[in-house]
Amino acid sequence: MTIFGGRVRLSALGLIAGALTLGAAAHAGAQDRDSVKIGYAVSKTGANAGGAAITTIPNYQLWLDDVKKNGGLELPDGSKLPVEVIEYDDRSSAEEVVRAVERLATQDEVDFILPPWGTGFNLAVAPLFDRYGYPQLAVSSVTDKAPEFVKRWKRSFWFLGGGADYTDALADVLKTEIEAGTINDKVAMVSVADGFGIDLVTAARESFADAGIEVVYDKTYPVGTTDYSPMINEASSSGADTFVAFSYPPDTFALTQQAQIADYNPKVLYLGVGTGFPVYGKNNGENAEGIMSLGGIDPNNEQNQVYRKRHEDLTGQGPDYWGSVITYASLQMLQEAIKRVGLDREGVAEELASGTFETVLGETKLEDNQLRKLWWVGQWQNGVFAGLAPADRPGASKPVLPRKPWQKQ
Repeated sequence: MTIFGGRVRLSALGLIAGALTLGAAAHAGAQDRDSVKIGYAVSKTGANAGGAAITTIPNYQLWLDDVKKNGGLELPDGSKLPVEVIEYDDRSSAEEVVRAVERLATQDEVDFILPPWGTGFNLAVAPLFDRYGYPQLAVSSVTDKAPEFVKRWKRSFWFLGGGADYTDALADVLKTEIEAGTINDKVAMVSVADGFGIDLVTAARESFADAGIEVVYDKTYPVGTTDYSPMINEASSSGADTFVAFSYPPDTFALTQQAQIADYNPKVLYLGVGTGFPVYGKNNGENAEGIMSLGGIDPNNEQNQVYRKRHEDLTGQGPDYWGSVITYASLQMLQEAIKRVGLDREGVAEELASGTFETVLGETKLEDNQLRKLWWVGQWQNGVFAGLAPADRPGASKPVLPRKPWQKQ
């Protein structure tokens, strides 16, 4: 089945794909084409489905709805072409996402390919995007190697920063609280053994050491882990006031629940992907207050408020407080680049690299194919996941620590 409806077919890869046409009829003679063909592979099932269903898929829906209402994608001559969408479920398998992206490029011959969800999957398909000449808008991907990847894959674009950006900012927040006497200088840390977790924990070890923060517990766990109680118990007995988990959504939710069961109450609780999901705040209520993670928003930013309402009105759910708005902004950039230079992929890549765009983020310009104006640390405050760092960024909130103990629900 497809996200947007339309006919359904089963591919030889065993992936689910669908195609439909969005927008008004093609403008006569518009590059002698009837449509613009856009494809993507994303995790609709499997372990990654939760993250993709919050951050990626709804924003593809919202953007495609915008394109339809606009009468299609506008080209430099002012004509517009409807969009034909081909989608595949990568089933949360790295092998499947690679096969699907290769099929989109070689068999479906799509004009543009949108990225999958997740750091590991974006890294897995990056060589294919490069080989076949497609711009890669790697939004849901955190990696310190982005500058290196840009040199290797010149049409790749990285929108969520690197691990050190987040861990340096977290270390600064912790150091300030340590100096204020709010917490001690010890951290217990766990991380998922995948691209995201490896990148973050590697950076964190150096960030904490530079800040004079002692890591007294450092444990890596495999993808698919469900019982975190041994790690929670060991962290609890470590003497650390701060617990940090570089976790994926299923882990983040499970760690939260199991920490409550164990009555583990670190003064600072920092968890990974999923913390900024609206459902996380809804499920945990008052117990979400004070929990920290990557990302955040300025609660008073009017552009973000309008975007969030449109997102919820169309998809029936709120966007997350980190990658959602950036995903949508990246698609706005793609649309505007096509309007400026047409459907030439090389030209679009060059425009993305050098151009300035008006997006829901405001004026947006990439630096060496990377988005650098981001919220590095956020915290649940009064029912909103607010950005804390950079502290000098307009709209930044101040940390509220120590975190209150779990409340009985």
